[in-house]
Amino acid sequence: MTPFGEALRRLREKKGVSQKEMAAAIGVSPAYLSALEHGRKGKPNFDFLQRVAGYFNIIWDEAEELFAIAGVSDPRVVVDTAGLPAEYTAFANELARRIRTLPPDVLKQLNDLLEAAKKPA
Repeated sequence: MTPFGEALRRLREKKGVSQKEMAAAIGVSPAYLSALEHGRKGKPNFDFLQRVAGYFNIIWDEAEELFAIAGVSDPRVVVDTAGLPAEYTAFANELARRIRTLPPDVLKQLNDLLEAAKKPA
């Protein structure tokens, strides 16, 4: 599942509609909605996101948050290490091999490190 898939499912369940009902209302197939919710489809396009926001009558701030969540929801990530030192490429490959086996606490530690690295020193 992706962050967007989780958010979409929560919105749909909160409104009390089925995938079939929502799909018909926004002009997509129920199979597509299911694939999004289960993380089998990549991040949706802007047009789809606008239709979802309109369907749920989401205010602009919430829509911006939904769009941001969609932006980090591609289940097939490519990390381009071309031009970087060898250890960056080795790290990216090791992470790709081991991502499925990382326990949640290790994932949180890695995420905390990434967040800390964004802050100015």
